Amino acid sequence: MKIIMDKTKVRRLLGLFGLVLVGCSTADNEMVGGNIQAVNHTLNNINWLSVNGYRADGGGGRSCCIVMPIKWRPGLKAHIEWEVDPEPYEKIKRKESGYGFDEDAWAAHEAKFQRYNTVVDIPEWPEMKRCGLSVHFLVCNQVKVTSSCMSFNSPNYPIKEPLDMKEPVVCPK
Repeated sequence: MKIIMDKTKVRRLLGLFGLVLVGCSTADNEMVGGNIQAVNHTLNNINWLSVNGYRADGGGGRSCCIVMPIKWRPGLKAHIEWEVDPEPYEKIKRKESGYGFDEDAWAAHEAKFQRYNTVVDIPEWPEMKRCGLSVHFLVCNQVKVTSSCMSFNSPNYPIKEPLDMKEPVVCPK
């Protein structure tokens, strides 16, 4: 059986498909890579962090990459996992020869590492101006994130907590 369509119907059908495809490729749906930055406000060491499955160094600086939408939309979340060394200045026995730590001493130290996770809202950024994601680790295992393009030292930076904060005796619930 042969199906015959006139040129007008074919053009309309192709036009409809074109509109559907354009609707799928708007800036609302486009994604782009950005850096992840850890900012540690505590006295503990952040060994590593992961944001929505993208792993980064917890020692500060920027790590590549996280995939984020070009344009902010309501409901954006960051699932953050991280590992803390609560005794970053502990003296660990060195190997008798060679470099590094004694394996048993390191295993005992590593057993104290703690892992945490949380989900936080990603705050709105203006139009298409976002600069990766900065994850701020606060006392009591609290986390704040921002995509601000400003420097942490800027008076207009959205997160104001100081660095080197001491853990309170009791954390709020």
